Amino acid sequence: MTCLRAPGLALVLALAPVLVSPVLADSLAAVSTTAMGITGDIELDDFSIVFENGERLDFDELVADNFNVEGSQVGASVYSVTTPADPELNNGNRLCGQGDVTYVAVWGAPSDDTLTMVGVFDTQDAPVRDSEMCASYTYEYK
Repeated sequence: MTCLRAPGLALVLALAPVLVSPVLADSLAAVSTTAMGITGDIELDDFSIVFENGERLDFDELVADNFNVEGSQVGASVYSVTTPADPELNNGNRLCGQGDVTYVAVWGAPSDDTLTMVGVFDTQDAPVRDSEMCASYTYEYK
């Protein structure tokens, strides 16, 4: 029996699982009244947010890694939205309710480290504080 070896084949085979592995989003359960009534549970990663009814917002880029919440700087991920929109979600409600969402911020709730906050913005410039939000939603990891 003859075994053929192609140079570099082992490297290609070793990397193959990495190249075809899907990126798994975090599953978050809605816990605030607004999240339960409007978004439902979500899937969230560095590329998009997908809502319970299947609507999604794709992120263009991470524009900041901190954010001002109630006067205090917190670690956060602030993303620009690729195609601004205000999707219709559960019960005919809109994510922002007053305009297309341009940015999404995600941070840990200061009062409870088991909760994740998601703030949405319809601002032209990248937001720097929570007072610029058009809506916020609270979740916990499933």
